Amino acid sequence: MTTATITGSMLIGSTALRGGDGDLYAVDPATGERLDPAFGGGGAAEVERACALAGQAFDAYRETGLEQRAAFLEAIAQNILDIGDALIQRAMAESGLPRARLEGERGRTVGQLRLFAQTVREGSWLDARIDPAQPERSPLPRADLRQRQIPLGPVAVFGASNFPLAFSVAGGDTASALAAGCPVVVKAHSAHPGTSELVGRAVQAAVASCGLPEGVFSLLFGAGSRIGTALVADPRIKAVGFTGSRRGGVALMRVAADRPEPIPVYAEMSSINPVFLMPAALAARADALGRAFVASLTMGAGQFCTNPGLLLAVDGPDLDRFLASAAEALDGSAALTMLTPGIHAAYDEGVAALTGNASVETLARGTACSGPNQARAALFATSAAAFLADPALQEEVFGSASLVVRCPDLATLRTVAERLEGQLTATLQMDADDAAAVAALLPVLERKAGRILANGWPTGVEVCHAMVHGGPFPATSDSRSTSVGTAAIKRFLRPVCYQDLPAALLPEALRDGNPLALWRRIDGALAKA
Repeated sequence: MTTATITGSMLIGSTALRGGDGDLYAVDPATGERLDPAFGGGGAAEVERACALAGQAFDAYRETGLEQRAAFLEAIAQNILDIGDALIQRAMAESGLPRARLEGERGRTVGQLRLFAQTVREGSWLDARIDPAQPERSPLPRADLRQRQIPLGPVAVFGASNFPLAFSVAGGDTASALAAGCPVVVKAHSAHPGTSELVGRAVQAAVASCGLPEGVFSLLFGAGSRIGTALVADPRIKAVGFTGSRRGGVALMRVAADRPEPIPVYAEMSSINPVFLMPAALAARADALGRAFVASLTMGAGQFCTNPGLLLAVDGPDLDRFLASAAEALDGSAALTMLTPGIHAAYDEGVAALTGNASVETLARGTACSGPNQARAALFATSAAAFLADPALQEEVFGSASLVVRCPDLATLRTVAERLEGQLTATLQMDADDAAAVAALLPVLERKAGRILANGWPTGVEVCHAMVHGGPFPATSDSRSTSVGTAAIKRFLRPVCYQDLPAALLPEALRDGNPLALWRRIDGALAKA
């Protein structure tokens, strides 16, 4: 039975213990008050123990049957639900996020665990391939060759600040790594340790109830970068999942690259998610677009990695109508509490930098702040020439701030698009008469972003099979991957080929008779045989 008790303990394998490397407290960002209990930070000994257990668990866990592994993921989901309202209450206190948002996030967390359970059972991620022997082939015979995907090994997962549930202890990185057959060691985010312990106990209980090795899951706490650096440097860790700042992600990438055995880091970091306001769309619905843009910008105080932080449009009366509508909507938008004092301070610094830039015009601000750690929304504008001349204008301001780039024509708009860094998303607000201009722009956007939207807004990421939540650097560290959707499992797998291995030693996925009833590629053709 899952407990709703918070003790301030780390969870290492089947044990709960208190770290001795200083006390860590959560802070209620809405009030600035410290929340009990204290959490003992982990050190080298705790990292060593967690990684040792993960390494010991790997070979047994990676060969669990598909049904057992799927049932494990479903048990985690049910255990999270069984915590009940205590989980939502604690997450609200630690994040300042409203109940409805967190209840929705809990649903997403449970939903993606169950989706990965379905994926595990279906089995196509094993990518089983068989090229039978051809002993009579001329001029040379062919050996019997069979290939499957196997898990990389234990994975280090770093909890995200802006999603205390869906991108944290049992979030997408953990779910996809466990689905692949990788033990997971989570470094909890320091902003929500109580939420992390509650969810961690749900995972720990599922490990036990499903009869899995205790090292399949551990949860560590620790302020600063020391414990995270030690975790990524440990030789038993074979991959990293991270959601956070560019500085933090790049630091982990360097640690991983400097190891005697470098490992992949799947880091989702920085994106300003450009929105292209095409001319016909602006002419037809500038006012409505302005209001809809502000609704997307200010949702959740703008604390989404897909927040629309940049807009590009051809200058003229239609853009002026859009900006007037957006400014009116922004003027009435309430200041909202941000996740942590540190995030709030960084937001204020970013807004101050734009306000103080001589080439940037302040168009509108939200209502004044009435409490601590609140974000006052901001809308700015600059010229295309100034944007192209100042790389600082591409820097992400994490929160409800956005910059409009006025372009003299569509050719300049495309030039600006060519100069953008890698992005998670690119959005096109377009009408039928914009089709030719969009067709010319699409190849640029495909090179720049992982997801291209038409006539929507980038905030909100569907957890499904086709979703891509990734993109070229600095949006992510590896543009070939996604951190959301079932394709995320591919990050933690690698291919192994078996040549002329005796039938009794072949893994089930590759045996004659297809005991797992998988779709397999036989001599290049897909077949369920």
